[in-house]
Amino acid sequence: MSVSTPAPATAAAPPLVLRNGRLPGSDEIVDTLIVDGRVRRLGYLSQAAAGIRSVDLEERWLIPGLWDNHVHFSQWAQTNQRLDLSGTGSAAAAADLVAGRVPGVSRGETLVGFGFRDGLWPDAPSRPLLDAAAGTVPTVLISGDLHSCWLNSAALARHGHTEHPTGLLREEDCFAVVRTLAEVPDVVMDGWADSAARAAATRGVVGIVDMEMDWNLATWLRRIQGGTDSLRVEFGIYTQHLERAIALGLRSGAGIDGTGGLLTVGSCKVITDGSLNTRTAYCVDEYPGLEGQPGSRGMLTVPPEELLAHLGRAVAAGIRPAVHAIGDRANALALDAFEQLGCAGSIEHAQLLTREDVARFARLGVVASVQPEHALDDRDVADRYWVGRTDRAFVLKSLLNAGVTLALGSDAPVAPLDPWVSIAAAVGRTRGSREPWHAEQAISRQAALAASARGRHRVLAGDVADLAVCEIDPFVASVPDLRRMPVAATLLAGRFTHTTL
Repeated sequence: MSVSTPAPATAAAPPLVLRNGRLPGSDEIVDTLIVDGRVRRLGYLSQAAAGIRSVDLEERWLIPGLWDNHVHFSQWAQTNQRLDLSGTGSAAAAADLVAGRVPGVSRGETLVGFGFRDGLWPDAPSRPLLDAAAGTVPTVLISGDLHSCWLNSAALARHGHTEHPTGLLREEDCFAVVRTLAEVPDVVMDGWADSAARAAATRGVVGIVDMEMDWNLATWLRRIQGGTDSLRVEFGIYTQHLERAIALGLRSGAGIDGTGGLLTVGSCKVITDGSLNTRTAYCVDEYPGLEGQPGSRGMLTVPPEELLAHLGRAVAAGIRPAVHAIGDRANALALDAFEQLGCAGSIEHAQLLTREDVARFARLGVVASVQPEHALDDRDVADRYWVGRTDRAFVLKSLLNAGVTLALGSDAPVAPLDPWVSIAAAVGRTRGSREPWHAEQAISRQAALAASARGRHRVLAGDVADLAVCEIDPFVASVPDLRRMPVAATLLAGRFTHTTL
């Protein structure tokens, strides 16, 4: 496998002029000349040269193309195939949905559901309850945060957990089950992935960072060479694949030959704690109701010395580290490792932080890769389990004020793969009619756009022509309008991947 400096273009797209566009925050009308996949000129163009295609934007707004900086793409592509549990308010309600779906499950198939959040349920998931609903149909219900799954007896037997008392698997036991569920034929999964990529393009997305727990190089090389060309992909590497990546000479930022600049080596990811909903995020303080019990402060899945070894091995090979840390103690230990190694990288999620560690992010040059929609999904469970500490949760404004680089994402399928949802959550700190949650941590529209577009909040001459065209000015749109932002077109290196123009 050969790697190279990533190419800006996906193909030799012909020159293009986008006429009569506007830039966010301005009523000035501009024309945009794109040549060889780059923006060559912005301003008034008296006429296009012969043979150059011209598209009239009709005074719509031209912005940099958007990235989702943390997704689990195969799982996102599978979501539409699964029973939606996101609206359930109890274990009994989830079981009722399962019972209604069971008659339609073919013999030998597993019924898979996704999206339950049991942190505030009045009843607990149990093996007998799911057995009563699903009977002998193997059933796996995956939590909305991906850190736990609820199985009936038939599924527990299939996945090697026959003696498990409750059927609720957490962390690595859950991850192993989820990986097995992803083992569908490549031709089927790749079709779902292509559809999901095209859908992402309709939302202005030009690139993703794929953190799927897989050997993502082979997966995406196959998909791209099979015709999936709607997105750029940075692929993550997990510690179980690190030696394989090193042996191939992979280095962060390098492009993969044969993909037209679409596929790039990303970071090496290490998961050090769990999640808030499962009460496995590793915290300084005990969780209310769990005082004095084992795991009362959450779960540290990788001890500090092991984390240091993983990161050191990756850094020595030229692979950028990315550390999953949600609880404040897990974040502190991750920053300790970055500091000891003297390297930069990213912390994925960074949901609960001490005030001292906010400043450390900036001093160490560690990117805060955050998912603003999680703040809205988790606000009630945070108010219960991080009571008295939520002023330190999802502190986007504090991080920005400290000089930290933010990278917004969804963690799809935990939240939708739609950067406008993330931008709206970061700007408004609410959805629907609820009051904003810790409105003091809201960030500006310009900052949210930059954190979703690789640091760009406006289009400039010389940029790679990864662009989106909006029907509404994102710098003045209301928060509800941001969330549902209509996107008229998306371009990848000057090639349309979506257009209604």
